[in-house]
Amino acid sequence: MPAAGPVADTLRKIIHVDMDAFFASVEQRDDPTLRGKPVAVGGGSGRGVVAAASYEARVFGVRSAMPSATARRLCPDLIFCKTRFDVYHEVSQQIRAIFARFTDLIEPLSLDEAYLDVTRNHLGIASATTIAREIRRLIAEQTQLTASAGVSYNKFLAKLASDQNKPDGLCIIKPGEGAAFVAALPVRRFHGIGPRGAEKMTRLGVETGADLATKDVDWLRTNFGSFGDYLFNAARGIDHRSVRAHRERKSIGGERTFNTDLHAPDDLRDMLESIIDIVWTRIAEKSAKGRTITLKLKYNDFQLMTRARSLSVPVTGREQFTEVARALLAEQLPLPRPIRLMGLTLSALGEVPEPEPMERPRAEQLRLL
Repeated sequence: MPAAGPVADTLRKIIHVDMDAFFASVEQRDDPTLRGKPVAVGGGSGRGVVAAASYEARVFGVRSAMPSATARRLCPDLIFCKTRFDVYHEVSQQIRAIFARFTDLIEPLSLDEAYLDVTRNHLGIASATTIAREIRRLIAEQTQLTASAGVSYNKFLAKLASDQNKPDGLCIIKPGEGAAFVAALPVRRFHGIGPRGAEKMTRLGVETGADLATKDVDWLRTNFGSFGDYLFNAARGIDHRSVRAHRERKSIGGERTFNTDLHAPDDLRDMLESIIDIVWTRIAEKSAKGRTITLKLKYNDFQLMTRARSLSVPVTGREQFTEVARALLAEQLPLPRPIRLMGLTLSALGEVPEPEPMERPRAEQLRLL
């Protein structure tokens, strides 16, 4: 069996595999009456949040992390299914076992996507494209689900490629083609650039990879800080990161920026419940265990406040996570002024707790990662 160690960037063969509408597709697989219909996985109540949406639902604009009430307005015929993380985890393990036939260099990003470095693979197959096709075939055969894959010479390009021909697609970006491929894309497709980042770039006259490539690194650093170095490389299809088989995750969280600043306690509590839905979905998806829960608030003057509570043992369930999150918010009410953003994070993942103290000071501030 050939060794699977790191090699030079120019020689790497990277595959990014991304399951198509994973949670919703599992529900449609297991219940044939849902096939071809708009399906959302998550809480269907007024305070619920969409964890995943089928492609039939996405046609109406339904997206993950969207409030369920909004999703219902967009798609009145939307069918909600409760999350079944035990099933999703079991299917994910099947998929990981398929990856492991080809390489040990597997970097999972979530239950439904992962990077694979197949430069030196167990079967000695020279073509990464051949491996990607075989992986997709085996996934369809063993799980009755579809996966999209991107093949390229670095992680950034492989991830872009996997999204290019979804669903059930394959895209290859060969050496020498990266810069041209990136030039044609809107910058909102770049990993790490959210809606607000894309809006800022539009204001600065940057809408495509080609526009971004005209900016020098000093201009990018001036306008985007340390993120400017990433943008400079991304615009040229450059990414030196290796596939890390045992990547240590420091935190899991989520946040929401509001269209209208919030101040009323009832509105803040309702918003917290929706964020709890978003974050706990991610925690359960990754089977994460952590001890520190952090509440993040950004006031309308952009001042940031964080409050954290650390437990003596890892959080064991959603009820406990919810109880601590509610307590953290309650301790801050009434707020001195309206907020424009709220977030929650679970951190201290996998850490061994100190026997004392049972709880850290309430005012301790932790950086959200």
